[in-house]
Amino acid sequence: MSVARSVPTRPLTRRGPGLRVRLTLLATGLVAAVSALLLWLGWMLVGNVVAGVPRLPAGGLVRLGDVAVPAEHLGAALRSSAREQVLVVGGLAFVAVVLAAAVLAWTVTGRVLRPLHEVTDSARRLSAESLDERITLSGPRDEVAELADTFDAMLDRLQTAFDSQRRFVANASHELRTPLSVIRTELDVTLADPEADAAELRRMAAVLREAAARAERLVESLLLLARTDGAELADRERVDLNEVATRARRGVEAEAQARSVRITCHGEPAFVLGDPALLERVAGNLLENAVRHNVDGGWVEVETTPTGPSALLRVSSSGPLIDLDQVDALFDPFRRAGVQRTARTGAGLGLSIVRAAVIAHGGRVTARPVEGGGLTVTVELPTF
Repeated sequence: MSVARSVPTRPLTRRGPGLRVRLTLLATGLVAAVSALLLWLGWMLVGNVVAGVPRLPAGGLVRLGDVAVPAEHLGAALRSSAREQVLVVGGLAFVAVVLAAAVLAWTVTGRVLRPLHEVTDSARRLSAESLDERITLSGPRDEVAELADTFDAMLDRLQTAFDSQRRFVANASHELRTPLSVIRTELDVTLADPEADAAELRRMAAVLREAAARAERLVESLLLLARTDGAELADRERVDLNEVATRARRGVEAEAQARSVRITCHGEPAFVLGDPALLERVAGNLLENAVRHNVDGGWVEVETTPTGPSALLRVSSSGPLIDLDQVDALFDPFRRAGVQRTARTGAGLGLSIVRAAVIAHGGRVTARPVEGGGLTVTVELPTF
């Protein structure tokens, strides 16, 4: 049983004031600047208007409030008094407007950014064991809601990837444990027998060699799948699928003859751009599966067809009955058609490697059951 280890996380450090504070300061600063400009314009206009008062003859006194002002200075006194009142009243209004703008901006930004805090809290709670949590944000379908929906969709993809990885690791561990168990059992049984002779030791060595070869093939397949799955092709060459299929046929002829399986190849040259080694592995895996998961005295048909912007490689074979709803699962790692998962005929990675290699070439692979038993796998690859 595996024990999950917690991964240490670095403490979160804030890089300056938060978004809510910055938006509030920005909105308050804009309101303060506009209010100050209006106050200055009012102060200027009032002074200019009062400056237009007609001048009175000199020598008299005019009472302005509680102060007696010479008649010739009445305009200047009125302008000074009006500007002073504008500054007092306008200053109070300026402070009130700025404070109201700050409170309003703080409240509105808090409401607007609340969904972002929910996204942040969900991201902090997430781990490999809690990927089933979702935000499911309700309310108006604005940009924040779109962000939350995108985050939920990303979590769906991550959960699918993690589940697939767990299944793959569990299956790979089981497959590797089988040959190792065989090796350990043979060693324990033979070493516990004090009368084991050379013939018994040779038999044990043959069993160990077969188990080690199986483990080696499994490791090679796992490495090939890891290098191919989701990778981009570094080099592309012009490859004829017909020639690739012919070479793959020669590689399985001995096994096919041993089981009286008839292989028929027909078609015409079908050129694609791709990695020759990977394409040979695709054809080889398809033909190996077609022969190994066939019935004695069965048949295999290989066809290559150019179809304009793409080329087809189709491998059909007889074999056991396969339900239509189980066909897609055959491309999952460690799944075999018509045999037990722990069978010795292969690692169960053939079609998984085929799918990964085809996707790396920008193509697609499909499968359908054959009436009466068997399977047809079609690979479609772009020609340029």
